[in-house]
Amino acid sequence: MTTSQQPAEATAYWTVGPDHGELRAERLPVPGPGEALVRTLYSGISKGTELVVHHASVPPCVAEQMRAPHQEGIFPWPVKFGYLSVGVVEEGPEDWAGQTVFCLHPHQDRYVVPVSSLTRVPDGVPPRRAVLTGTVETAVNGLWEAGPRLGDRIAVIGAGLVGGMVATLLRTFPLARLQLVDLDPARKELAEALGVDFAHPDDALPDCDIVFHCSASESGLERSLKLVGDEGEIIEMSWYADRRVSLPLGEDFHARRLSIRASQVGAVARARRHRRTNADRLEIAAALLTDPVFDAFLTGTSAFRELPDVVQQLSDGALEALCHVIEYPTTETPR
Repeated sequence: MTTSQQPAEATAYWTVGPDHGELRAERLPVPGPGEALVRTLYSGISKGTELVVHHASVPPCVAEQMRAPHQEGIFPWPVKFGYLSVGVVEEGPEDWAGQTVFCLHPHQDRYVVPVSSLTRVPDGVPPRRAVLTGTVETAVNGLWEAGPRLGDRIAVIGAGLVGGMVATLLRTFPLARLQLVDLDPARKELAEALGVDFAHPDDALPDCDIVFHCSASESGLERSLKLVGDEGEIIEMSWYADRRVSLPLGEDFHARRLSIRASQVGAVARARRHRRTNADRLEIAAALLTDPVFDAFLTGTSAFRELPDVVQQLSDGALEALCHVIEYPTTETPR
């Protein structure tokens, strides 16, 4: 095990009030047995959830469940939040030293965590692309929830980061039909890059066996009810935070015996909960990223020092992104 005797300094991004974040300096502990000091190369902004935190909109009733694995502080603020980080192990057990790793850690240039919190980035996965590991994990869990079958007709509503990921994984399944559905015609370009059929909600094909809803909108969920076939299932992957959603459940919802089932990445989907761990799921997600098609989701890069301004631009709508990548100063090439 390689260790230093002096605590390291680090800089981290904190949400310190509604619509306000800043970089703060902090001291790191010396890594103990079974721990690693990681120097960050890239982190990704998970726009949907992180903007909920930025707006201080996490409902108190789920504040504890919403904690990120290495979060500090409590909602609504001040809080250090985030979960898409890729770095290189500078100090730690010999079999980890120098390895490129993914960690569900907030935006921070260096950090100390147990090696059990790290996922090795496979050969053939560039570190920048590896920030998507946590989002691919969400998509894997959604597919485990749904259990798509040979010949299924499937729609994915919402061509954002999560919906696009779900469609990317489904495109290799032997389905009868797969459509990625979104109001924004510009998302057709993403669908083409993924090799998936695109449709406006008004033109999407009905009688689906499964609909994955990922638009985080009331209208999208209502459209899901129209597109799913009799006795079909909607997998709800959106999170509405403190917003209320109304649905027409008094029409043909009961007569058609429709189902809406939540998918949430905090726990392994029930169908695999007794056979796969969270660590297994992350390893699967990381391995899937050898496919360069996932680069379509990396829509911009900014320096770490610019992170507070970048989050505010995303919040204001001045910056459009699927996954905006934050790049950290580095002088070494990871293994």
